[in-house]
Amino acid sequence: MDVPTWVWFATIGAMVAILAVDLAIVDHPWSKKSGPKEFGMKQAAWWAAFYMAIAVIFGFGLWYFGGATAAGEYFAGFITEKSLSVDNLFVFYLIIGAFAVPKKYQHEVLLVGIVIALVMRGIFIAVGAQAINAWSEVFYLFGAFLIYTAIKIVRDHMKGDDEDEDYSDSFAVRMVRKVWPVADDYHGARLTVRLNGRRHVTPMLMVIVAIGVTDLVFAVDSIPAIFGLTQDAYIVFTANAFALLGLRQLYFLLAGLMDRLVYISWGLSVIMAFIGVKMILHALHENGVHVPEIGIATSLTVIIGVMAVTIIASLLKSRGAPKGEASAGGGPGDGDAEGVSADRTT
Repeated sequence: MDVPTWVWFATIGAMVAILAVDLAIVDHPWSKKSGPKEFGMKQAAWWAAFYMAIAVIFGFGLWYFGGATAAGEYFAGFITEKSLSVDNLFVFYLIIGAFAVPKKYQHEVLLVGIVIALVMRGIFIAVGAQAINAWSEVFYLFGAFLIYTAIKIVRDHMKGDDEDEDYSDSFAVRMVRKVWPVADDYHGARLTVRLNGRRHVTPMLMVIVAIGVTDLVFAVDSIPAIFGLTQDAYIVFTANAFALLGLRQLYFLLAGLMDRLVYISWGLSVIMAFIGVKMILHALHENGVHVPEIGIATSLTVIIGVMAVTIIASLLKSRGAPKGEASAGGGPGDGDAEGVSADRTT
């Protein structure tokens, strides 16, 4: 799809404007005396619905101007990236719990995380598009990587590695600690503070570092996945951006469901493996091998079906499990859920 430069700028400008309005309305409805207010469920629900509506409206607009194929690729990419973003939320959940971020500052941390994720994905999309244009065989690499990622998700899930990782002691966090002293307590939303005549970084900055590194890892996983569905850079970018917009509102809505989505890792691994196979088949077809290709309609059906089965099966399992054992299957967010919940008690 041939997208004029002005459309790119208009799209990016509109997204920046939406984030600015979000920031102005959500993050600053307080006086200097009272400080930031906690993010409520009702507020989160309205904003999550707003962002979802914008994404859907954009998809139908793409259908009108670009045709059914472009719209199908967008919706398939959007659903895939949204699903992967939910998995991203599980890790954010663990990071916020590990650093005991006060609830009234959690939405600011998530906003920074989303902005970092948008920048990371923008860079990876530009690099990925250039690689595909220069070397079509890159699809073999992307496909193999996605299949490997799918296997790794299942393996880590079965071993419980996703539960044991200490996000408060990652390599990047340790490097920051070596360079600057870290304050013991939060000082509002400040990133640095002067204590005893010396400049310290606050736990808020450490959280942002941990989330930034996590966003980099997730960008490496998610961008090859959507390039397996479409090679149109504009669709890749907008599907990613709309999947990330509203992510922090979705975080507060899903906070109570984190431990109930016990099969989310299985669902994501199936989707990753499916897209990996699709990419390899596409690469073989491009190189003259007569193999069947998987169409966008089939891809969209499989992605929606897998996520629907995953969510329904997770909720059924958690409903039938005794209280406190809903995530016995080792779903993401298990070990630290209690600590986060305690921190969120109002």
